[in-house]
Amino acid sequence: MKMPANAFLAAIREGRPQIGLWVSLSSNYAAEVVASAGYDWLLVDMEHAPSDMATVLGQLQAIAPHGSTAIVRPPWNDAVMVKRLLDVGAPGLLFPMVQSVDEAKQAVAAAHYPPNGVRGVAGSIRANNFGRITDYYDKADDQTAVIVQVETRSAVAQALQIGQVEGVDGVFFGPADIAADMGLLGKHMSDEVWDLILKAARKLMGAGIPVGTLVTDPAFATKLLAQGFTFVACGTDANLLAKGADAVLAQMRTATGKENT
Repeated sequence: MKMPANAFLAAIREGRPQIGLWVSLSSNYAAEVVASAGYDWLLVDMEHAPSDMATVLGQLQAIAPHGSTAIVRPPWNDAVMVKRLLDVGAPGLLFPMVQSVDEAKQAVAAAHYPPNGVRGVAGSIRANNFGRITDYYDKADDQTAVIVQVETRSAVAQALQIGQVEGVDGVFFGPADIAADMGLLGKHMSDEVWDLILKAARKLMGAGIPVGTLVTDPAFATKLLAQGFTFVACGTDANLLAKGADAVLAQMRTATGKENT
């Protein structure tokens, strides 16, 4: 058995836009619901969601049959956590709060086997179909997506240099934290925030480095893809559930005359 190509990684390397969704409910059942929709990629979150290794494994198993590429965001740029996530079969990782070229190099090293990195070697793991993928060790480094997230003004200023680190497959802008670092907490859709992001993003695009982000406005997400962003998540499962629940209740209250209860 040969290692399959990473569809998300192939797409962003070729510049084909990839539409994603955030998966933060920490449930394999909920992950299966959104995986069935057919998004190009799904971000399984550990940084701001109550997921652990067991729940991430369940979500990866739920997503796998449906064609979306699962990218996992670990809680930190931690080589031990990265090793475990890759062993359970994460096709790619989004490293949060990468602040410098050195931290980007650490992320790449954690995701790659020696001599290219420091990832520990295990034998029968889910990632190699329990030893059945015979070329896993030859191809794993090239087929594992390493995305680094810039989330402060300092990191945005270094975005091009961070993106040019060998082994980095893309740079992801975190608008909420960038806004907070600018003194605009909770105002991540403001023009001031996006002027800063877009200036850095254009430099990355000009260098041929894939750029991504998360926004919860599909119209704005579409605009970003049209402007050259390669991978954009257009919503979160928790937000969709909350808004859907609110909308149904509002409709019922209006219909029954209970708006003020």
